[in-house]
Amino acid sequence: MLYYLFTFLDKAYNVPGAGMFQFISFRAAMATIFSLFISLIYGKRIINYLRAKQIGETVRELGLDGQMAKTGTPTMGGVIILGALLIPTLLFAKILNIYILLMLFVTVWLGLIGFLDDYIKVFRKNKEGLAGKFKIIGQVVAGLVVGSVLYFNEGIVIRERVPEKRTEVRTSTLTAFEQVKDHNKKFKSTPEKSTKTTIPFFKNNEFDYAVLLKWVGDDYRKYAWLIFIPMVIFVITAISNGANLTDGMDGLATGTSAVIAGTLGLLAWVSGNIVFADYLNIMYIPNTGELVVFIFALVGACVGFLWYNSFPAQIFMGDTGSLALGGIIAALAIMIRKELLIPILCGIFIAENLSVVIQVAYFKYTRKRTGEGKRVFLMAPLHHHYQKKGYPEPKIVMRFLIIGIALALASIITLKIR
Repeated sequence: MLYYLFTFLDKAYNVPGAGMFQFISFRAAMATIFSLFISLIYGKRIINYLRAKQIGETVRELGLDGQMAKTGTPTMGGVIILGALLIPTLLFAKILNIYILLMLFVTVWLGLIGFLDDYIKVFRKNKEGLAGKFKIIGQVVAGLVVGSVLYFNEGIVIRERVPEKRTEVRTSTLTAFEQVKDHNKKFKSTPEKSTKTTIPFFKNNEFDYAVLLKWVGDDYRKYAWLIFIPMVIFVITAISNGANLTDGMDGLATGTSAVIAGTLGLLAWVSGNIVFADYLNIMYIPNTGELVVFIFALVGACVGFLWYNSFPAQIFMGDTGSLALGGIIAALAIMIRKELLIPILCGIFIAENLSVVIQVAYFKYTRKRTGEGKRVFLMAPLHHHYQKKGYPEPKIVMRFLIIGIALALASIITLKIR
């Protein structure tokens, strides 16, 4: 909202400094600062309120060191993250931008599903919370909306580089306007609808989901939504559940999400900037630069929440935060056409997901074959396996974060290594 206000003041009254709001970098920095302070200042008040209302975590005995000491710790702390994310976004982003509108929907929708799950656990005293099938339905709805809008909305387009070689001009001799104009010539003049995405580590690294339907006939592109939308649903559901499973130790899901979000912010910046897109030889996606404001607000919200969520946690995010964080991260990756980077960038979430799948599948298989179920891990998700092996919780969290940072750096260098 402030963007529109200061744009008006700049054009109508030439107010000094109002033009700063035209710069994404300025608004992203302001969103980060605001989200950080909101989570820090109001986080403590929310924690005190939750304690006064005795809205605490009910912990099941799983035989883990220090586990039962967490009983009674306030939960539903995801409201701190979501509040610290939504308020700066509404203040500093172009809220009429289609990508921002989609992210606001994903945040609120998955946040509400997580909140309902926490509400059932805390107030209804039902340890199982919201039935798993209803969570899946909610995630599928989120994926269906995101996929449909990305595919059918005419405002969501990409621009690829023109394949033929052009004479290069030394940009150091050009003005800023001339540089943009020069880079603009290197892309197709008309933005186009496309189901293309980026393949890491490959030159000319665009993959079109539509080609999977080439066997249909010459008009196969008309049916590309049959591949694209289910892909979006799968990615959002998988990563949302992965973040939910990762939220089992103090600061683990929060810190991991902050690292992933920061990386997506950089990728969104270069994808939405025609000069950077030209230099890196990647597709230019108009209007995605605005996502940087949203993403930096997310980073600030996570870092601020980590102040209270680090070991020993004063509050847990609950499903209110974890389901939303995973869905947000997945949707962001899809919007900037970097979803094929998710196995690398979200490696922690994927590992946590796979550990549960492998554990359950192997247990059922061995029980069917031998009558006695066996386990691959001492306990799933994966972080509890190491906890069972005797590693202190802070050490596990720190090592997972180090791995997460390494995976983030590996994701960034895919822009150059092909």
